[in-house]
Amino acid sequence: MRLLLEYQPPYDWAAMLGFLSARAVTGMETVVDGVYSRSIGLNGVQGAFSIKPATADALELTLEFADIAAVPEIVERVRRMFDLDADLLMVHRQLSSDPLMARLIAERPGLRVPGAWDGLELAIRAVLGQQISVVAAIRLAGKLVGQYGQPLACSMPGLTHVFPEADVLAPADLAMLGMPKSRGRTLSGVAQALLEDPRLFEPGREKGVARLLALHGIGDWTAQYIALRQLREPDAFPSGDVGLINALAALEGRAVTARELLARAEAWRPWRGYAAQVLWTSLSRSD
Repeated sequence: MRLLLEYQPPYDWAAMLGFLSARAVTGMETVVDGVYSRSIGLNGVQGAFSIKPATADALELTLEFADIAAVPEIVERVRRMFDLDADLLMVHRQLSSDPLMARLIAERPGLRVPGAWDGLELAIRAVLGQQISVVAAIRLAGKLVGQYGQPLACSMPGLTHVFPEADVLAPADLAMLGMPKSRGRTLSGVAQALLEDPRLFEPGREKGVARLLALHGIGDWTAQYIALRQLREPDAFPSGDVGLINALAALEGRAVTARELLARAEAWRPWRGYAAQVLWTSLSRSD
Protein backbone atom coordinates (compact mmCIF):
# COMPACT_ATOMS: atom_id res chain seq x y z
CA MET A 1 0.00 0.00 0.00
CA ARG A 2 1.29 3.45 -0.93
CA LEU A 3 0.06 6.71 0.58
CA LEU A 4 1.03 10.36 0.20
CA LEU A 5 1.44 12.22 3.50
CA GLU A 6 1.20 15.95 2.92
CA TYR A 7 2.82 18.68 5.01
CA GLN A 8 3.36 22.42 4.95
CA PRO A 9 6.86 23.23 3.55
CA PRO A 10 9.69 23.71 4.25
CA TYR A 11 10.96 20.28 5.24
CA ASP A 12 14.65 19.40 5.71
CA TRP A 13 14.51 15.71 4.80
CA ALA A 14 18.30 15.41 4.84
CA ALA A 15 18.42 16.50 8.48
CA MET A 16 15.60 14.15 9.47
CA LEU A 17 17.22 11.25 7.63
CA GLY A 18 20.61 12.02 9.15
CA PHE A 19 19.15 11.92 12.65
CA LEU A 20 17.43 8.59 12.02
CA SER A 21 20.40 7.08 10.20
CA ALA A 22 22.74 7.81 13.10
CA ARG A 23 20.36 5.96 15.43
CA ALA A 24 19.17 3.12 13.19
CA VAL A 25 18.97 -0.19 15.08
CA THR A 26 20.18 -3.24 13.16
CA GLY A 27 17.35 -5.59 12.26
CA MET A 28 14.70 -2.97 12.99
CA GLU A 29 15.61 0.09 10.90
CA THR A 30 17.47 0.83 7.67
CA VAL A 31 18.39 4.00 5.80
CA VAL A 32 19.32 3.34 2.17
CA ASP A 33 19.43 5.77 -0.77
CA GLY A 34 17.39 8.43 0.98
CA VAL A 35 14.69 6.00 2.16
CA TYR A 36 13.96 5.21 5.81
CA SER A 37 12.44 1.80 6.55
CA ARG A 38 11.50 0.13 9.80
CA SER A 39 9.56 -2.73 11.33
CA ILE A 40 6.44 -1.96 13.35
CA GLY A 41 4.08 -3.75 15.68
CA LEU A 42 0.54 -2.65 16.53
CA ASN A 43 -2.19 -4.50 18.41
CA GLY A 44 -0.34 -7.79 18.12
CA VAL A 45 0.21 -7.51 14.37
CA GLN A 46 3.66 -7.02 12.84
CA GLY A 47 4.64 -5.28 9.64
CA ALA A 48 6.90 -2.59 8.20
CA PHE A 49 6.94 0.70 6.36
CA SER A 50 9.31 2.77 4.28
CA ILE A 51 9.13 6.50 3.66
CA LYS A 52 10.80 8.95 1.29
CA PRO A 53 10.19 12.34 -0.32
CA ALA A 54 7.56 12.36 -3.04
CA THR A 55 6.75 15.96 -3.94
CA ALA A 56 7.61 19.41 -2.62
CA ASP A 57 4.91 19.04 0.03
CA ALA A 58 4.47 15.31 0.62
CA LEU A 59 6.27 12.14 1.68
CA GLU A 60 5.49 8.75 0.16
CA LEU A 61 4.67 6.01 2.68
CA THR A 62 4.90 2.37 1.57
CA LEU A 63 3.19 0.10 4.08
CA GLU A 64 3.26 -3.66 4.59
CA PHE A 65 0.68 -4.47 7.25
CA ALA A 66 -1.94 -7.21 7.29
CA ASP A 67 -4.55 -5.33 9.34
CA ILE A 68 -6.06 -2.72 7.02
CA ALA A 69 -8.20 -1.36 9.87
CA ALA A 70 -4.99 -0.19 11.58
CA VAL A 71 -3.93 2.06 8.69
CA PRO A 72 -5.42 5.30 10.14
CA GLU A 73 -3.52 4.82 13.42
CA ILE A 74 -0.34 3.92 11.57
CA VAL A 75 -0.62 7.08 9.47
CA GLU A 76 -1.23 9.16 12.60
CA ARG A 77 1.86 7.69 14.25
CA VAL A 78 3.99 8.24 11.17
CA ARG A 79 2.83 11.84 10.89
CA ARG A 80 3.87 12.41 14.51
CA MET A 81 7.15 10.59 13.98
CA PHE A 82 8.09 12.83 11.06
CA ASP A 83 6.51 15.97 12.55
CA LEU A 84 4.33 16.51 9.49
CA ASP A 85 1.66 18.62 11.18
CA ALA A 86 3.95 21.33 12.53
CA ASP A 87 3.34 24.91 11.43
CA LEU A 88 7.07 25.42 11.05
CA LEU A 89 6.80 28.94 9.63
CA MET A 90 4.90 30.09 12.70
CA VAL A 91 7.30 28.32 15.09
CA HIS A 92 10.37 29.76 13.44
CA ARG A 93 8.85 33.21 13.22
CA GLN A 94 8.51 33.25 17.00
CA LEU A 95 11.95 31.74 17.65
CA SER A 96 13.57 34.26 15.31
CA SER A 97 13.03 37.05 17.83
CA ASP A 98 16.35 35.72 19.18
CA PRO A 99 19.06 36.83 16.71
CA LEU A 100 21.00 33.59 17.23
CA MET A 101 17.96 31.47 16.41
CA ALA A 102 17.14 33.72 13.45
CA ARG A 103 20.59 33.09 11.95
CA LEU A 104 20.52 29.34 12.50
CA ILE A 105 16.98 28.97 11.15
CA ALA A 106 17.87 30.98 8.05
CA GLU A 107 20.70 28.51 7.41
CA ARG A 108 18.44 25.43 7.84
CA PRO A 109 14.80 26.56 7.52
CA GLY A 110 13.14 23.13 7.37
CA LEU A 111 14.25 21.51 10.60
CA ARG A 112 11.61 19.33 12.28
CA VAL A 113 11.64 17.55 15.64
CA PRO A 114 12.04 13.80 15.00
CA GLY A 115 9.39 11.81 16.82
CA ALA A 116 9.12 8.11 17.62
CA TRP A 117 7.04 5.22 16.40
CA ASP A 118 6.38 3.88 19.90
CA GLY A 119 6.70 5.28 23.41
CA LEU A 120 8.12 2.17 25.06
CA GLU A 121 10.75 1.82 22.36
CA LEU A 122 11.82 5.44 22.72
CA ALA A 123 11.91 5.25 26.52
CA ILE A 124 14.03 2.08 26.42
CA ARG A 125 16.39 3.64 23.91
CA ALA A 126 16.64 6.83 25.97
CA VAL A 127 17.53 4.89 29.11
CA LEU A 128 20.07 2.81 27.17
CA GLY A 129 21.67 6.07 26.08
CA GLN A 130 22.20 7.41 29.59
CA GLN A 131 25.88 8.28 30.09
CA ILE A 132 27.11 6.38 27.01
CA SER A 133 27.63 7.35 23.37
CA VAL A 134 24.93 7.13 20.71
CA VAL A 135 26.89 4.37 18.97
CA ALA A 136 27.15 2.30 22.16
CA ALA A 137 23.45 2.80 22.91
CA ILE A 138 22.43 1.71 19.42
CA ARG A 139 24.59 -1.39 19.74
CA LEU A 140 22.82 -2.30 22.99
CA ALA A 141 19.44 -1.64 21.42
CA GLY A 142 20.32 -3.99 18.58
CA LYS A 143 21.22 -6.74 21.05
CA LEU A 144 17.92 -6.19 22.88
CA VAL A 145 15.89 -6.36 19.66
CA GLY A 146 17.75 -9.43 18.43
CA GLN A 147 17.26 -11.32 21.70
CA TYR A 148 13.78 -10.26 22.76
CA GLY A 149 12.14 -8.89 19.60
CA GLN A 150 9.52 -10.66 17.51
CA PRO A 151 10.96 -12.19 14.29
CA LEU A 152 9.54 -10.57 11.17
CA ALA A 153 9.15 -11.74 7.59
CA CYS A 154 8.71 -8.90 5.09
CA SER A 155 9.93 -7.84 1.67
CA MET A 156 11.93 -4.84 2.93
CA PRO A 157 15.62 -5.82 3.14
CA GLY A 158 17.35 -5.67 6.50
CA LEU A 159 14.20 -5.77 8.65
CA THR A 160 14.23 -8.97 10.67
CA HIS A 161 12.69 -8.18 14.06
CA VAL A 162 10.03 -5.99 15.69
CA PHE A 163 10.80 -4.17 18.94
CA PRO A 164 9.76 -6.33 21.94
CA GLU A 165 6.50 -5.75 23.80
CA ALA A 166 6.26 -4.58 27.41
CA ASP A 167 5.15 -7.98 28.70
CA VAL A 168 8.37 -9.49 27.31
CA LEU A 169 10.70 -6.84 28.74
CA ALA A 170 9.11 -6.42 32.18
CA PRO A 171 10.24 -9.81 33.58
CA ALA A 172 13.55 -9.96 31.67
CA ASP A 173 17.00 -9.59 33.22
CA LEU A 174 18.15 -6.98 30.73
CA ALA A 175 21.47 -6.39 32.50
CA MET A 176 22.58 -9.62 30.82
CA LEU A 177 22.85 -7.63 27.59
CA GLY A 178 25.89 -5.83 29.04
CA MET A 179 24.85 -2.88 31.18
CA PRO A 180 24.77 -1.96 34.89
CA LYS A 181 22.16 -3.90 36.86
CA SER A 182 20.52 -0.67 37.96
CA ARG A 183 19.94 0.31 34.33
CA GLY A 184 18.54 -3.12 33.55
CA ARG A 185 16.09 -2.70 36.43
CA THR A 186 15.08 0.72 35.11
CA LEU A 187 14.34 -0.75 31.68
CA SER A 188 12.21 -3.53 33.13
CA GLY A 189 10.52 -1.01 35.42
CA VAL A 190 9.56 1.20 32.49
CA ALA A 191 8.00 -1.80 30.73
CA GLN A 192 6.12 -2.75 33.90
CA ALA A 193 4.88 0.84 34.31
CA LEU A 194 3.43 0.71 30.80
CA LEU A 195 1.63 -2.54 31.60
CA GLU A 196 0.10 -0.84 34.64
CA ASP A 197 -0.72 2.38 32.77
CA PRO A 198 -1.23 1.72 29.03
CA ARG A 199 -1.58 5.49 28.47
CA LEU A 200 1.84 6.26 29.97
CA PHE A 201 3.32 7.45 26.67
CA GLU A 202 0.14 8.84 25.13
CA PRO A 203 0.79 12.18 23.38
CA GLY A 204 -1.11 15.18 24.68
CA ARG A 205 -1.90 13.70 28.09
CA GLU A 206 -1.56 16.12 31.00
CA LYS A 207 1.36 15.86 33.46
CA GLY A 208 3.25 13.51 31.17
CA VAL A 209 6.69 14.59 32.40
CA ALA A 210 5.64 14.24 36.04
CA ARG A 211 4.54 10.65 35.42
CA LEU A 212 7.85 9.87 33.78
CA LEU A 213 9.87 11.43 36.60
CA ALA A 214 8.04 9.22 39.09
CA LEU A 215 9.59 6.13 37.47
CA HIS A 216 12.73 4.65 39.01
CA GLY A 217 15.86 5.69 37.10
CA ILE A 218 14.15 8.36 34.98
CA GLY A 219 15.72 11.77 35.54
CA ASP A 220 14.94 15.14 34.06
CA TRP A 221 16.99 14.66 30.87
CA THR A 222 15.31 11.36 30.02
CA ALA A 223 11.83 12.64 30.88
CA GLN A 224 12.24 15.79 28.79
CA TYR A 225 13.69 13.81 25.87
CA ILE A 226 10.73 11.41 25.91
CA ALA A 227 8.32 14.33 26.25
CA LEU A 228 9.84 15.99 23.20
CA ARG A 229 10.00 13.01 20.87
CA GLN A 230 7.06 10.85 22.02
CA LEU A 231 4.64 12.99 24.02
CA ARG A 232 5.20 15.69 21.37
CA GLU A 233 5.42 18.52 23.87
CA PRO A 234 6.90 21.37 21.81
CA ASP A 235 8.25 23.18 24.87
CA ALA A 236 10.06 20.14 26.34
CA PHE A 237 13.72 21.00 26.84
CA PRO A 238 16.48 18.72 28.22
CA SER A 239 18.56 21.61 29.53
CA GLY A 240 21.23 19.34 30.99
CA ASP A 241 21.97 17.78 27.60
CA VAL A 242 25.70 17.97 26.88
CA GLY A 243 25.05 18.40 23.17
CA LEU A 244 22.84 21.45 23.74
CA ILE A 245 25.34 23.00 26.16
CA ASN A 246 28.24 22.39 23.75
CA ALA A 247 26.26 23.76 20.81
CA LEU A 248 25.44 27.02 22.56
CA ALA A 249 29.02 27.30 23.85
CA ALA A 250 30.39 26.87 20.33
CA LEU A 251 28.00 29.47 18.96
CA GLU A 252 28.69 31.94 21.75
CA GLY A 253 32.42 31.30 21.75
CA ARG A 254 32.57 30.78 25.50
CA ALA A 255 31.82 28.22 28.19
CA VAL A 256 28.12 27.82 29.01
CA THR A 257 26.51 26.14 32.01
CA ALA A 258 23.25 24.18 32.06
CA ARG A 259 21.72 26.95 34.15
CA GLU A 260 22.72 29.58 31.59
CA LEU A 261 21.27 27.49 28.80
CA LEU A 262 17.98 27.11 30.67
CA ALA A 263 17.83 30.87 31.29
CA ARG A 264 18.54 31.61 27.63
CA ALA A 265 15.83 29.17 26.60
CA GLU A 266 13.13 31.21 28.36
CA ALA A 267 13.05 33.42 25.27
CA TRP A 268 12.27 30.37 23.15
CA ARG A 269 9.04 29.39 24.91
CA PRO A 270 6.67 27.81 23.99
CA TRP A 271 8.85 26.21 21.29
CA ARG A 272 11.99 25.25 23.21
CA GLY A 273 11.91 21.76 21.68
CA TYR A 274 12.31 23.21 18.19
CA ALA A 275 15.09 25.47 19.45
CA ALA A 276 16.80 22.37 20.84
CA GLN A 277 16.64 20.71 17.42
CA VAL A 278 18.16 23.80 15.83
CA LEU A 279 21.02 23.73 18.35
CA TRP A 280 21.64 19.99 17.98
CA THR A 281 21.80 20.39 14.21
CA SER A 282 24.23 23.30 14.46
CA LEU A 283 26.55 21.08 16.50
CA SER A 284 26.48 18.31 13.90
CA ARG A 285 27.37 20.79 11.20
CA SER A 286 30.42 21.94 13.13
CA ASP A 287 31.79 18.40 13.63
